[in-house]
Amino acid sequence: MKFEEALSLSELAERFHCSFVGDPELRVSGINEIHRVVPGDIVFVDHPKYYQKALNSNATVIIIDQEVECPSGKGLLMSEAPFHTFNAITRHFSRPRIPVISSINSPSAYPGVYLGENVKIGKNVTLYPNTTILDGTIIEDNVTIGPNCVIGFDAFYYKKEKGQYTAMYSCGNVHIASHVEIGAGCTIDRGVSDTTRIGEGTKIDNLVQIGHDTQIGKNCLIAAQCGIAGCVDIGDRVTLWGQVGCASGIEIGSEVVVLAQSGISKSLESGKTYFGSPCSEVREKFKELAALKALPNYMKKHP
Repeated sequence: MKFEEALSLSELAERFHCSFVGDPELRVSGINEIHRVVPGDIVFVDHPKYYQKALNSNATVIIIDQEVECPSGKGLLMSEAPFHTFNAITRHFSRPRIPVISSINSPSAYPGVYLGENVKIGKNVTLYPNTTILDGTIIEDNVTIGPNCVIGFDAFYYKKEKGQYTAMYSCGNVHIASHVEIGAGCTIDRGVSDTTRIGEGTKIDNLVQIGHDTQIGKNCLIAAQCGIAGCVDIGDRVTLWGQVGCASGIEIGSEVVVLAQSGISKSLESGKTYFGSPCSEVREKFKELAALKALPNYMKKHP
């Protein structure tokens, strides 16, 4: 999320009751989580395991809970609870959510279609019955969205504290490019702090879940019951067949095919076909399965 106006490090510290390390005039222009952070952004870290990742990221300001050496050209906001300070900043600079209490009232609209605040819809877009398009969503031309879809609901992103879960406030949105088709009963989460994107010409089957801040390329095919976690980067012309599951924060190269019921736990190279859970290149996986099938006979001959 970008701010309407850039702030100095000292202004930010004063407003959110933090001490700071670094140039007091250092300018910050937005806030983002670690997978999507760019120069000018604020990011948070609250575990020593991830300190270096945050400090070495593109972030200009890091909210942190311990005194560490500040990298050159960056600033630190010192907070006892970085996650909650990050949430407070996000809420402060986000557009207020204004509930809309009625669906579209138009003879050209299907029944039960709901549009939130600041939604932008292009030409020749079809929204089938009971589709919900939430705040900030952008839909380009020639898009079809099937019945009972929810586009732009909050990210599934929580911090566990004392046995309870606190949600990160979602301030991102969803951007659906032209000529995308989305089947019935799909859900596409808004970015937690950036944009969830569906690339031009991509086709999505029924009952697909796409997580926050995920970026899907052009002309992809995603079959029914796939589940894609947050912050996944998917290249162009990728095919995910039915019930493929994908872990967060990984990259899938262009021209990849993943066969049905596979589980993706790490990044995949372009131009290959994968299978299994955890998936690997299909020829290697089939060799593994053949070896496992032969194992009982081998054990009988070699007790």
